[in-house]
Amino acid sequence: MGEPSPVLEMTGIRKVFPGVVALDGVDFRLLPGEIHALMGENGAGKSTLIKVLTGVYDIDGGQITLGGEQVDFTGPLQSQKAGVSTVYQEVNLCTNLTVAENIFIGREPRKFGRIQWGLMRKRAAELLARLDLNIDVSATLDTYSLAIQQMVAIARAVDVSARVLILDEPTSSLDASEVAQLFTIMRRLKDDGVAILFVSHFLDQVYEISDRLTVLRNGQLIGEYKTADLPQVQLVEKMIGKELAVLEDLEDKSQRIRAKTADAAPILAATGLGRTGAISPFDLTIHQGEVVGLAGLLGSGRTELARLLFGADRADSGSLQIDGKDVTLRSPQAAMKRGIAFSSENRRTEGILGELSVRENIILALQASRGWTRPIPRRKQDEIVDKYIKALQIRPADPEREVRNLSGGNQQKVLLARWLITEPRLLIIDEPTRGIDVGAKAEIQKLVAELSDGGMAVLFVSAELEEVLRLSHKIEVLRDRRLVEELENTEGVDADRIMQTIASGATQ
Repeated sequence: MGEPSPVLEMTGIRKVFPGVVALDGVDFRLLPGEIHALMGENGAGKSTLIKVLTGVYDIDGGQITLGGEQVDFTGPLQSQKAGVSTVYQEVNLCTNLTVAENIFIGREPRKFGRIQWGLMRKRAAELLARLDLNIDVSATLDTYSLAIQQMVAIARAVDVSARVLILDEPTSSLDASEVAQLFTIMRRLKDDGVAILFVSHFLDQVYEISDRLTVLRNGQLIGEYKTADLPQVQLVEKMIGKELAVLEDLEDKSQRIRAKTADAAPILAATGLGRTGAISPFDLTIHQGEVVGLAGLLGSGRTELARLLFGADRADSGSLQIDGKDVTLRSPQAAMKRGIAFSSENRRTEGILGELSVRENIILALQASRGWTRPIPRRKQDEIVDKYIKALQIRPADPEREVRNLSGGNQQKVLLARWLITEPRLLIIDEPTRGIDVGAKAEIQKLVAELSDGGMAVLFVSAELEEVLRLSHKIEVLRDRRLVEELENTEGVDADRIMQTIASGATQ
């Protein structure tokens, strides 16, 4: 029996934004009654492809056919009417309305212009029952868990159009039992002939639920594969664009691994620390002068772990010790008082304040730790800022220049200066070299090594394995929001070993 005709086919799709080719001749096809995973690292083009398909973006080249007919959607409503529905990671429903109202909003059954409330509730209950979900449809949506809300969003999407269903990171906030429930529903829809496009960073889930997968990288199609025929290690290779066996280090291993003090005291020790829906319970100890690298694919839980140690998110399991004493970090301010600093990966949204000057950005954390009722004298500000502009070689060396007018690398240096002036004992830095040039990257890597040599502990988060290997004394490997293995950075540890660990999912 031959392969069925695609219900959806995208051919030669090209999408260009100013200065960026987001999609470059991408092909994608979706068969009826299949679950097809769309894979790729951040910036690969997954979201752009979905937005092109659903009419959020117009296309600059190529064509889309649905059910054998060429389409050119001008917006999500038009694509939805044609049979393409999307359920995003953030549930886009009205939690103050009932379940039934959310399912039929804008499509309420009416008679003589009046909503037939009883009929609407009856139809909603029948629709959910088909998905094996038996809940009170007259209750407001906010009385149910996020998992149930997601099921309701799927029910609405399927009822609106049952040809193509796009699920964009639907499991990101679900626990294991909720994921299992969602997968049961997905399989039932698949059996009914619905074509499902599944986007997820969880490799185990992709291999559990999908029939085929398509890999994108840097806006280009790498290939389409049957999931069963592509080992996980090869999938990771295709996503990152490097063969694991030939990943090259920029320095010799002997130069990269730096000795740490054998009797260094633990600064921080986490035992069974975790947060439901964010990061599974983990154990982690960080010593004085130690660089601990966090390695894992996008969505593996690196940032979630870092935020937990800084008090930006609250743990709901486990315990944390600092200098051997039990502590509870209820806020970033509490972490800062204990000598912990955190430089976020989102330097534009959680880091720099673009309209403020370099000086104002640098003193921000120190001023916050002192309290706003005790302003730092301007002369003291100038002394501190001048010292760190010179130490970090921030260019241009003008403390009054608006920080938004600096390059990405120099903005990152401003962020590091902000935290270094607080003289932390543990510096957590999340993706400090992302999006900056090679020269600035090398300077920041050198700084991390120097801080460690000076006794500061560093938790270093990076998607670049070479970088993690070059700087770390030990490496914590994460996958699917679990810490799966701790590796001492010895001669036998290389990028291939780390990626094998990520692909195999060995547990801690």
